[in-house]
Amino acid sequence: MKKIIKLLFMYMLLSACTPKAQSITYGADMCHFCKMNIVDVQHASEIVTKKGKVFKYDAIECMLNSEEHQAPEKNALYLTNVYGQPEILVNATKVTYLISERLPSPMGANLTAFETESAALKAKEELGGEIYSWSALLTRFSK
Repeated sequence: MKKIIKLLFMYMLLSACTPKAQSITYGADMCHFCKMNIVDVQHASEIVTKKGKVFKYDAIECMLNSEEHQAPEKNALYLTNVYGQPEILVNATKVTYLISERLPSPMGANLTAFETESAALKAKEELGGEIYSWSALLTRFSK
């Protein structure tokens, strides 16, 4: 009986620390960086640490600016909403980004995530702007 209790305790302990996305409650959750309410369902983002702590942001640019103060080696997940699929969080390191003045984001960086490069290129044809990968975006925002 003691072995079963120990196993259950270990399982609960390990599963409690597993990094996973946390849904954003739009209109109620506050941005960790700028402290504004998160209301835009197409530009929100999250960082989840390896210990499971979740930081929510109202815009990708808030996450990128805040990331300067986070230790990247402590983070497990970078998540973002993508254009055309509101409220769905996806891996921010795997999507393509467009910075276009004709597609504004909440904090004014005009930064929007697209699930595929082809979707971002199509939006660029219509709206203008510059395409970025995750690594190129990190370089741009580190200046």
